[in-house]
Amino acid sequence: MQVGLVYMFNLIVGTGALTMPKAFATAGWVVSLILITFLGFMSYVTTTFVIEAMAAANAHLRWKRRQQQKLDDSDSPLDDSDDEVMIKDRFDRSETHPILSVQRGSSDDHFDIVERVEMGQMASMFFNKVGVNMFYICIIVYLYGDLAIYAAAVPVSLMEVACGNHSCSAGNNINYNDTDQCWGPVKRKDAYRIFLSVFTLLLGPFTFFNAQKTKYLQIITSLMRWIAFTIMIILALLRIGKGQGEGHPPAAKMMGIPNLFGVCVYSFMCQHSLPSLITPISNKKKVSVLLLLDYVLILAFYSLLSFTAIFCFNNSFLKDMYTLNFTDNCDVIDVAFLRYFLGLFPVFTISTNFPIIAVTLCNNWKTLFHREGGTYPWVVDRVVFPLITLVPPIIVAFCTHDLETLVGVTGAYAGTGIQYIIPACLVVFSRKDLGLIFGDRVLNKHRSPFHHTFWVWFILLWSVSCLMFVTANIILTETKH
Repeated sequence: MQVGLVYMFNLIVGTGALTMPKAFATAGWVVSLILITFLGFMSYVTTTFVIEAMAAANAHLRWKRRQQQKLDDSDSPLDDSDDEVMIKDRFDRSETHPILSVQRGSSDDHFDIVERVEMGQMASMFFNKVGVNMFYICIIVYLYGDLAIYAAAVPVSLMEVACGNHSCSAGNNINYNDTDQCWGPVKRKDAYRIFLSVFTLLLGPFTFFNAQKTKYLQIITSLMRWIAFTIMIILALLRIGKGQGEGHPPAAKMMGIPNLFGVCVYSFMCQHSLPSLITPISNKKKVSVLLLLDYVLILAFYSLLSFTAIFCFNNSFLKDMYTLNFTDNCDVIDVAFLRYFLGLFPVFTISTNFPIIAVTLCNNWKTLFHREGGTYPWVVDRVVFPLITLVPPIIVAFCTHDLETLVGVTGAYAGTGIQYIIPACLVVFSRKDLGLIFGDRVLNKHRSPFHHTFWVWFILLWSVSCLMFVTANIILTETKH
């Protein structure tokens, strides 16, 4: 149980956390604290919805297998040899299955989450064809946003390290423009595009070869992430403790709320990975309570990271990627190695995630267009799908490296769908499915604590309201410009 919760903590706390300090400074510290607490709670509610839907999907699959077994038994009359085979089969299964699961009544086993059922499979099980297509479109848009964020974050970090003022001779708190010189005649924006091209050439081919991350690489990147986060928090606290903090964030700024909303939604994203995280946990009786503890710890961590940042640094100079504030500020850290480590930390961690996200997106494209019994030609399977996976996010990254906006838009639109709308719809239609199969009396033992219909409607209305608010703000902002 504890291992699963640690893994979930590591999964949620990623790139979004690095863009959160600037979003906090832009929206104001009071508004940010209220909004992140509320969004963390909403994410927890939909997490319990997904767990309930997973239990319903397991019950659905068991029921289908029992029905199929009954059909097979009725179609093939048994003779003596068949009886011997069935008795032997039951004996073998009783030897390989845990004793408790054999002895318990079948009614208790309906909702055990023992089989991993991914969100796509649940969508196919409970939604109609239109709903399934909408699900995959939402997932694909989110993954495109993820890839665009990753494709921009790595070159931005490399550009800042290559073009930054690491000698600190020119002083701290400098805002650079894309047109400033980097080295020789090369401008900063040119350096960014060079690094993006190299990034694409090095990591892009993994999309064509279906490469996967190794366990050891994942452990190393997780270790690096926690070392970097710990160093940043301690350095900021030390500076604030010495009375050298330069941050004076406002209490509230309404114009920063839409972007903060998108960043927070993106930063709490885990619903699409819950089947892989929850299914291996052996004792799931208190999973909802322990997940709540996980969310409280994540909320505390985000608040600590963001508040130390906005009170340590001059808010006008907070960068989209928080690690970059440490690369050329000798007042905060005068050890060159640590400045380079923090500046390059996103390069290593994000680069290991890019291939796995790209492969996941490519597989989702194949699933969306898959027809029963059909196969794709080699060129379509190995060339066309990887290209439509890789090219759009790279083009977006070439056009902009505004990470705060990329994270905000991805979280506000696709993130809202995956984190709020899809879980709410899954829990509604899974309950209808169970009612048809087992009747209204059946009780899902993994039922969400927020099982009342009010919570489903509240989540859906909240999602639609937020989408309308964010869209209106974007339109008004563009009109003013």
